Amino acid sequence: MCAAVNFDISVWGGMSVDQSLLLEMYRRMGLVRQFDEAVQKLFNSGRIPGSAHLSIGQEGEVVGACMALREDDYMVGNHRSHGHPIGKGAGVNALMAEILGKSTGVNQGKGGSMHLADFSVGSLGESSIVGSGLPVAVGAALGSQMQGNDRVTLCFFGDGASNQGYFHEAMNMAALWKLPVVFLCENNGYGVTTPNNRAAALEDISARAAGYGTPSSIVDGQQCLEVYDAVTEAVERARRGDGPTLVEAKTYRYHHHSEGPLYDNMTYRSDEELAAWKLRDPLLLFREQLADSVAVADLDRMDEQVKQDIAAALEFAEQSPLPEPEEAYTHLYRTPVVVIEGELSNG
Repeated sequence: MCAAVNFDISVWGGMSVDQSLLLEMYRRMGLVRQFDEAVQKLFNSGRIPGSAHLSIGQEGEVVGACMALREDDYMVGNHRSHGHPIGKGAGVNALMAEILGKSTGVNQGKGGSMHLADFSVGSLGESSIVGSGLPVAVGAALGSQMQGNDRVTLCFFGDGASNQGYFHEAMNMAALWKLPVVFLCENNGYGVTTPNNRAAALEDISARAAGYGTPSSIVDGQQCLEVYDAVTEAVERARRGDGPTLVEAKTYRYHHHSEGPLYDNMTYRSDEELAAWKLRDPLLLFREQLADSVAVADLDRMDEQVKQDIAAALEFAEQSPLPEPEEAYTHLYRTPVVVIEGELSNG
């Protein structure tokens, strides 16, 4: 584990960054990558009901943004968000169990791949409805403001979601009330198979922030530290009470929109484009940045530990029981209503 390795302070972009933080970033990026690789294998073997959307290739912006938060800050994901709770610090055992619909999952097996939530690390949930996390994040930020605490909410959404009404309503309300929220657009270039330049009139999603008097920035989503730097600044601004910021991370997903044979023969992107982005793999780029201060053997040991952690999570999930049938009737209401047979009538 990274906590056992001690290094001096390094500097990134004029900002001092503790090496233990850098190593934790590397560890979490590895966990996100290997978690999704394991999910892909489970899906291909027919073990996962429904769809599976992988964030392989986007680990830099996921972890860089999440690690700019405090442990008690909030985070809202989207349909491609297995890695976001991991980036926020969630353990992988209960997440893997949730993917397989087991009772030991973070949502007792009721959430599955696209509806993970882990309140223990401030992960408020994810949704398969494109853009629906934006109003949830605004609500969480409003709650923090009304309670008088300084918690910040980080909201992930894709370039496709920026064309939804949710986006504009959320931006307007957050700017009007100066809510402590950071909007992080994961611009991976495609909405399913439609390139962004065929869905939006603007090249940069961040330009839309000007319409709401909100500051914005564009970062290289493959560079974990660049994302961390930008989101740290946005989080500090939100915590001061100065309102929201829109950060656009230019990134790329190496897999299709979702797993399955539907996309096998589609040619919506070229092999050359994919190959060029794979040369900018966020894990490889970050490993190169660490090479000057961290021994390769230490990084290899961390990679092996991550591999063991994912293997242990798979074993935990496999051995966990499925929910009992009566569990379908729990967690439906905050305060359940007890109905005694015969006491209610049609009148």
